[in-house]
Amino acid sequence: MSATTAPAWVRARRDPSWIVKLFDWKPFLVFACLLPAVGLLTVFLTYPLGLGIWLSFTDTTIGRSGVWVGLENFEYLLEDKLWWNAVFYSVFYTGIATFGKFALGLWLALLLNNHLPFKSLLRAIILLPWIVPTVLSAIAFWWIYDPQFSIISYVAIKTGLTSENIDFINTPWHARFSLIAANIWRGIPFVAISLLAGLQTISPSLYEAALLDGSTAWQRFRYITFPMLLPILAIVMTFSIIFTFTDFQLVYAITRGGPVNSTHLLATLAFQRGIAGGQLGEGAAIAVSMIPFLVAATLFSYFALARRKWQQGEGND
Repeated sequence: MSATTAPAWVRARRDPSWIVKLFDWKPFLVFACLLPAVGLLTVFLTYPLGLGIWLSFTDTTIGRSGVWVGLENFEYLLEDKLWWNAVFYSVFYTGIATFGKFALGLWLALLLNNHLPFKSLLRAIILLPWIVPTVLSAIAFWWIYDPQFSIISYVAIKTGLTSENIDFINTPWHARFSLIAANIWRGIPFVAISLLAGLQTISPSLYEAALLDGSTAWQRFRYITFPMLLPILAIVMTFSIIFTFTDFQLVYAITRGGPVNSTHLLATLAFQRGIAGGQLGEGAAIAVSMIPFLVAATLFSYFALARRKWQQGEGND
């Protein structure tokens, strides 16, 4: 007796639609995922940058569309003493402030890397100057530097260091160094916390081995801490240079480029010429003139990191 089995019914497999095939195609999927980010970068970064570069080659003013003038704006800047003064002070301001922030920030990071009581609280307090909005910090320093109501002048007079108020912001070199001091105070937390994060990644076994070999504190810093910290040091320094060189709020809120235009950075001078003065083309040219300095800072970071690839297990190119 033979038994017969009925054939099993199988649904015919349908081919996927063209939309499914399209999203299964890897190049299109990558393009679709990157499209929102590319759109945001185009709207908020590429377009303003491109427009600024275009305006720098025109004689556009507020209320009037300009015409193409080529390199005329840049040729004028090369003969402008005020622009050269802004270039000098921008480089001077960036150099001194960056050195001060890194010297004090590295010292503070090394200090906080030790076992201290209330270490977490101290780290939070140190971040306060960086968290406070720049304009509020600038207004506070404006009061500190005020010729009549300065707390520094008050203490100096009471302690007999001086017999009259110190004029911090109405004398060119006093104003320049006062702005640098304010920038250092505001930038130390960013440097200190960033370098502290780098210090936390260094293995304690390296220091233990160095101690067994009888190394001094300076030798441990020179041969262990500094080389291991160099990659993050290069990145933090690059960002610090860029933030300092393009500083606007601190300078504009305290001195507005004075006295006698002695504290203008390229950013504040570009604002004064382009917005307050109405010369959009000239202001854009001043802003574009900052690009070579910023590119130099970025290249510095790249080459500094390329020399330390061995720390990530890679070979030097």
